[in-house]
Order: sequence, then structure tokens, then C-alpha cells
Amino acid sequence: MSIKFEILKESKTTKARLGKLYTCHGIIDTPVFMPVGTQATVKAMTPRELDDLGIQIILSNSYHLYLRPGYNLVAQAGGLHKFMGWKGAILTDSGGFQIFSLGKLNKISDEGVFFNSHIDGSKHFINPEKAMEIQIALGSDIAMAFDECAPYPSGKYQVEIAAQRTIQWAKRCKEAHHGSSQSLFGIVQGGAFKDLRIENANKLVELDFPGYAIGGLSVGEPKSLMYEILDCTVPCLPNNKPRYLMGVGAPQSILEGIIRGVDMFDCVLPTRNARNGSLLASSGNLSITNAKYKDDFTPLDNKCQCYTCQNFTRAYLRHLYMSNEILASILGTIHNLYFMSSLMKNIRLALLEDRLLEFKEEFLSNFLN
Repeated sequence: MSIKFEILKESKTTKARLGKLYTCHGIIDTPVFMPVGTQATVKAMTPRELDDLGIQIILSNSYHLYLRPGYNLVAQAGGLHKFMGWKGAILTDSGGFQIFSLGKLNKISDEGVFFNSHIDGSKHFINPEKAMEIQIALGSDIAMAFDECAPYPSGKYQVEIAAQRTIQWAKRCKEAHHGSSQSLFGIVQGGAFKDLRIENANKLVELDFPGYAIGGLSVGEPKSLMYEILDCTVPCLPNNKPRYLMGVGAPQSILEGIIRGVDMFDCVLPTRNARNGSLLASSGNLSITNAKYKDDFTPLDNKCQCYTCQNFTRAYLRHLYMSNEILASILGTIHNLYFMSSLMKNIRLALLEDRLLEFKEEFLSNFLN
């Protein structure tokens, strides 16, 4: 089966929705945050730990898996789920953003992109058809169309060319995509230009994808501008299909996205920050390597029920980070992902009880103090 999206409740005071997303590998409660498992692993986590944390869907990166270990090898292993031992749902992005941001570009044309690998400099070519071939082989539950993400800031002409190319590539992706167990999402581009965003969204909707992503945001623009773009883009997308804001993981931005009608989010921020000692707490971000925690024998967050907070002190965690111990990344990641999972559960509960705006105000008053 391809995905099925069910809206259980719509907010009376915002555009937020409470829903369920049905996939071949489980039912996902929305709004949802998806941890990033770039190279078929969420760094410092086992699949069992992710399951224990209540994670229902993760994101993997087809650009990285194409380069290493190779999508054909993953297919030989039985697909990405079997290869990495993950029984939950998987979304794979097309690799377009990584190609444009990581690889040394040789040539971009309407046909596709020639680029050099950021790993060994080897030359490669990916076009919409190839992007579909890769993701079909990986066997994810949700695949993303191949798109061109213009850098921020860019002039309107450059952004318009990229947006037009994104639509043409989306058509080719849909024609090349096949398989009853994988759904293909289109990606809205258009940079910081509202008219281009609206035009791009409307053209994508005409192609009738099972879901729609909003790309090209959280790439350096002010948050206020991102919210303005969401205000004009989200209303263009079908109400009965999932909406996915790519690359956004800050709690305050997730809340703003949900209020505007977004259902899905992903970002490396919680896991990357965990490995660097920046830990999420109810009172805000906490830099555990700060000297003031050297002899602090209280929990990381006394309001948190995660394994890390229930068993270890700030002093011990700081010691692990200062000593570059592997356990530091493990315990930090457990905590940050538990924080994000709990945040999403509390948001869904607030939505159910028609108190989302009150929850937002209370949460941010503590988190951003």
C-alpha cells in the first residue's frame, strides 16, 4: 500500500491538524518530528533505542547512500529497512539539497546535475530518473522528488529558473516512479519570493502527489521570513494530504510551522547538537561542557523522564564530554530525541484538547527565557 493520511482533528484557533499517516511500516502520529539517519543510521543510536524513544519514522539521505555503500548493495540486502535493522517507516530525500550544497558542481542543466563526490572527488550525474531509481532501490516508504534548491540569498531570476526546473523535474520524477509500496512527495521551491512560492505550489498540486514538502527554507533566512513564506505557501497545498517542512528542528520553529498547518518536520539539529554537548532542557538549551556543571550532581533536566536524566548527573555528563567518551554522544542523543519525542506528544495532546496556543505560550516562556 502507498501512504494514507487521516485528519483526526483540526484546531479551532489555528491551522494545525492532528492526524495519522499510514505506511507499510507502521502508523505515524502527526504532527511528527523525524530524526535524521543520513547514512542508514541515526548517529549514536540503535534501532531498539529509537523504538524505545517512541520514534515512528526516520529520514535517510539518498545522496549519501548512493555514494556509500551504493544503492544496489542496499537493494541486495533487501532494502533499507532490512539493511539497517529498522522496522519503522523511512523517508528518503532525493539528495538534491546535498548535491547543491556538498558536492562540487560541474554543470546544472534541465537534464540533470553533473557533480563531484565530496568523499573522493569522483564524477557523477543524477537526474530525476536516476533519483527515482535510487530511492526505489532503497525501498523507503516515502520518496522525495528531485528538486533544485537555490541558495539564500539569491536573485529572483536565479530562484525562478530553479523553481521552474523543479516543476519539470517533478513531472519526470512522477513518470519514472513506480511501486505500490512507496509514495512520492513533491517539493515546493521559490526561495524568499512569495509569488514564486504560490506559483510553484499550485503547479505541484496540479501534478497530484500523495504529499507535499516545502523546501529551501531554514537555509540562513530570518525566521520571520520563513514564517511569512509558510503563511503564503501552506494554504496552497491540499488539506487532505500531509505537508512536510524540510530541515526544520528548532522547537519554536516547529510550533510555528504546526500552527500554520505543517504535519512533518526533520532536522539534524537535536542529534548533532547532542554530540557537541548542546542539550535540550525545559528551561532552554544547556551547554553541558560549561565549567559550572563540573560539580553539579543534579539531573540534566529534573522534569525529564528519559534514561539519561533518570540515571546520570550533569557532573558525570560533563566529564564524559570533556573526556571525549563515546557514551557522551549516546546519552546526549537519547536525551535530545526523548525531548523532541515528548514535545511532539505534548503538542498532539494540546491539539486534541484545543489548547495549542496556550501550550505554545507556556512552553516558550520557559524554553526561551
